Amino acid sequence: MNHNTPLSPRPLHHLSEVRSRVLTAAQLRARSVSAADANEQCRPGGPWQQLLPGVFLLHPGPPTSQERLHAVLVYAAREQRSGGVPAQPGAADPHRPVYAEAMITGLAALTLHGFTATPSLLALDRIDVLVPRLRRLRSTGCARVVRTAALPPAEQVTGLPVAPVPRALADAVAELTDAGAVRRLLTEAVRGGHCEPAAVVRELNNAKLLSRPHVVDAVDSLLAEGRAIAEDRLYRMVQEHGLPDPVWNVDLRLPGGPHLGGLDAYWPEQAVAVELDTRAPRQDEDALWSEYARKREHLERLGITVVHITPKKLRDAMEQQAAVVRTALMAAGDRDPAAYVVVLPR
Repeated sequence: MNHNTPLSPRPLHHLSEVRSRVLTAAQLRARSVSAADANEQCRPGGPWQQLLPGVFLLHPGPPTSQERLHAVLVYAAREQRSGGVPAQPGAADPHRPVYAEAMITGLAALTLHGFTATPSLLALDRIDVLVPRLRRLRSTGCARVVRTAALPPAEQVTGLPVAPVPRALADAVAELTDAGAVRRLLTEAVRGGHCEPAAVVRELNNAKLLSRPHVVDAVDSLLAEGRAIAEDRLYRMVQEHGLPDPVWNVDLRLPGGPHLGGLDAYWPEQAVAVELDTRAPRQDEDALWSEYARKREHLERLGITVVHITPKKLRDAMEQQAAVVRTALMAAGDRDPAAYVVVLPR
């Protein structure tokens, strides 16, 4: 047999035995099932059903959550074929789904990421799927098409491409009007360790959602939650990595002079300060960064070393951040004495 030899037809009952029971019209054609045969199988009372345009479920009962997810993805995915041959490695098996330029987002993605504040997959009437902006697709059935100028890198969850938590949150929040629901989602994202507040706010800002009052209120709660978690990690870093105890949450002033700024931790003898960088990337980011930079430059002109630490670095590389602070403390003896400043509780 050579590659020009036509495939012999397979009996239709064979298709119901394959592991993937969600197939596209193209995959059925690869199994020698014509469009007329597929339509006949989907007649009322028949053994198959059509879940979405060009997407078939090879049994008559309600689809499972995994089958719905697969159906939405194969409906939205761009076919990767050239000359009739799958272009993507591993796509030669017509029963193995290949999802090009499509990923689950919104509430369904958050549920897949393990959120508890989201409905179950079966309880969702629609599943959001993220695709490039120029794709010619329409929302239909259980698939709601969400468009983006640039697809983020997908994360694999249960073998499916899923949008990262910050992007999935933004797409979910865009459809929610309940302030409590929005607050619960954002809080779980941070408290559950799924992502940092700054990443969430960045996506909400990109989606132009920060003009909605109920979203702004939820973001304020989110930032407060994120700062509390970051402060707790900073305390743990000092204790677990054997750093000397600082004075916590203080304001610095020049004697009889102006306020120099607040600090999260300060070692007066070494003139070393730690400031948590919990800026949220909103429209006024440049102004906030300028304020941070001015304060840091002013303190360093006075001989005070300022170590900026982000919540993400505290979470992902606490030992490394402790080493940075320890190095600054050890180097204090090699520097000129710092200017005298007044340390006040904040």
